[in-house]
Amino acid sequence: MAIEKYSNKGLGEAKWSFPPVHPEGRKFAVISAAITAAFAFFAWETLAWPMAGITIWVLAFFRDPKRVTPLDDKYIVAPADGLVNLIMPVVPPVELQGDGGLGDEELIRVSIFMSVFDVHINRTPIEGTVKRQAYISGKFLNADLDKASDENERQHFMVERNDGLKVGFTQIAGLVARRIMSFVKEGDFVAVGQRIGLIRFGSRVDVYLPKGTTPNVVLGQRTIAGETVIAEIGQMKEIEGIGQ
Repeated sequence: MAIEKYSNKGLGEAKWSFPPVHPEGRKFAVISAAITAAFAFFAWETLAWPMAGITIWVLAFFRDPKRVTPLDDKYIVAPADGLVNLIMPVVPPVELQGDGGLGDEELIRVSIFMSVFDVHINRTPIEGTVKRQAYISGKFLNADLDKASDENERQHFMVERNDGLKVGFTQIAGLVARRIMSFVKEGDFVAVGQRIGLIRFGSRVDVYLPKGTTPNVVLGQRTIAGETVIAEIGQMKEIEGIGQ
């Protein structure tokens, strides 16, 4: 895979292109397109047009656009596209505690809710080694609820940098989501902003910020996976936003 570097020095150029469709979604698009073609063949227009719309939606849902990730060791970037719907101090999940984990003291958790219209490819907030990965089966409550972090089907990750900094994050299934997929495993080294998995059809991702770090985002703000800086490590600064 070719890697392109951009800077604010004005060198080079960036061009817009149609985002590719992730391989996981191609089979669904093919099935939907085949059904659409069958309906059209039999001139069942009342069924063919809705199915054509569904095919387009499937392609859009599994889109995997290129992202430009800021390269700065002090940045923690968003792991998901979506809406910041919860920011609160919580004790990390037990799966991320223990020896070498995040500990059992409260950390700031930033929750990003993904609707069925958002990109669902998730990315790692920092560079490092995947030290923890745990899949927990559970319910499929509305991912917009706080208790979804503890009761829904979910997958935990903890990435540790070479300097010992650790960031935990969790993929959480929602009402419609029925499968959480991982592209990495324990022991893998991941670059900041690298694709680590996806959740099919609406869900949420929680990020547990390191101790002494507060978010750079506010409730109601939208994030872009791999691009939006949600926190600067060691920064304790309260920020406010205005909806307009």
